[in-house]
Amino acid sequence: MASYQTVNPFSGQVVGTIALMGAAEIEQRLAAAESAFPAWSSLALAQRGQFLHKIAAGLRARRDELQRTMTAEMGKLRREALAEIEKSAAACEYYADHAGDYLAPQPIPTEAQRSYVVYQPIGCVMAVMPWNFPVWQVIRFLAPGLMAGNVALLKHASNVPGCADLLREVVAAAGVPQGVFDVLHIDNEQAAAVLRDRRIKAVTLTGSERAGRSIAANAGDQLKKCVMELGGSDAFVVLADADIDTAVAAAVKSRFDNAGQTCIAAKRFIVVEPIADTFVKRFVEAAKARIHGDPQDEATTLAPLARGDLRDELHRQVRESIDKGATLLLGGEPVAGSHAGYQASILDHVGPGMPAYEQELFGPVAAILRVKDDAEAVRVANDTTFGLGGSVWTADAARGETLALQLQCGAAFVNSVVKSDARLPFGGTKRSGFGRELAGHGIHEFMNIKTVYVA
Repeated sequence: MASYQTVNPFSGQVVGTIALMGAAEIEQRLAAAESAFPAWSSLALAQRGQFLHKIAAGLRARRDELQRTMTAEMGKLRREALAEIEKSAAACEYYADHAGDYLAPQPIPTEAQRSYVVYQPIGCVMAVMPWNFPVWQVIRFLAPGLMAGNVALLKHASNVPGCADLLREVVAAAGVPQGVFDVLHIDNEQAAAVLRDRRIKAVTLTGSERAGRSIAANAGDQLKKCVMELGGSDAFVVLADADIDTAVAAAVKSRFDNAGQTCIAAKRFIVVEPIADTFVKRFVEAAKARIHGDPQDEATTLAPLARGDLRDELHRQVRESIDKGATLLLGGEPVAGSHAGYQASILDHVGPGMPAYEQELFGPVAAILRVKDDAEAVRVANDTTFGLGGSVWTADAARGETLALQLQCGAAFVNSVVKSDARLPFGGTKRSGFGRELAGHGIHEFMNIKTVYVA
């Protein structure tokens, strides 16, 4: 039987071996999901909300086990993992308490006696999720999905199977009926076949542009709804009147938390010339304080990348950018003694034609792009195929808001690090994908928005 191994990205030791499911196991889970849908979707919202509150409690009760698994499988720092688990539990509670606001029938005045819109679940949603936030990424689709009355099957990233199984156990322990949520340990070819199955009504994916193209093409061929949250190369625009210390602290956090493996991490630091030298000098000094080490150790402030091949690809992008004219100010090398560690790195004078300008750097590498004024900052910020998030840093909030509205992205923040929040819609434009997660927009993505007209 085919299988795959998971490897600790710090030590290089094998964490475990997972067997791929066979056709019979896959069929059993598809059949269970189809069977579970009618009863689950007919429950009152308040009843589904009770299950979500129990899932939140279960996440907190098993937080230490979840944290150790996340750290072992993909290298997340202990404190970052615990924060992710708490954020996920809070999202379950948020949807349990507020889904009714999003799903209430919407009256629309017409010449009819009654006309209104209702939101009805569609069935089984397949989720293809990444490894960088192995709990949060799942919960942010699952919490609204379950409250909507849908059921779900999860194909998680192959390097975090333990996280997937623990989440399945938490949901089951909350009393959620069998078949409402389950996990598929399958490869990409099997996933494509599952997506084509008539019982799968829609698919949501968070991952690379390449994975998005493949899944979206498959979904389109089957005329199935899909939501794609893909890569990003977020701009971090620093204007001349910005508080440098505040901007630098935010820059370090946004670029180096989670070892830089965040879709909405700041990756391109676009700084106006009058304050560029000062910002860059302080940014380098602050980044030097990030300490690589065992992610289970509280003293460690820079985690390894999730896999050795990801580290190698990042290093290739760094070296090629330097060869094409970028200036290396910090780091630029793998960490000795770590299976997938990479130094906190900063590249200055980055420009068109370099990987650091054109591509997503999914790791702890910051690209500095110097511009002469606000107008050029906006032009450079938008000179990318990506459009996930962006931020503007300035002492004048109104000025920052004016520029933020000009950024071609799904989320623009002023004087704040870009972040996901259950209360706010999340997603991108251009090659960062389409559709939205979270808030009301996210819960509506996988529902039948039905017009009812009574003459």
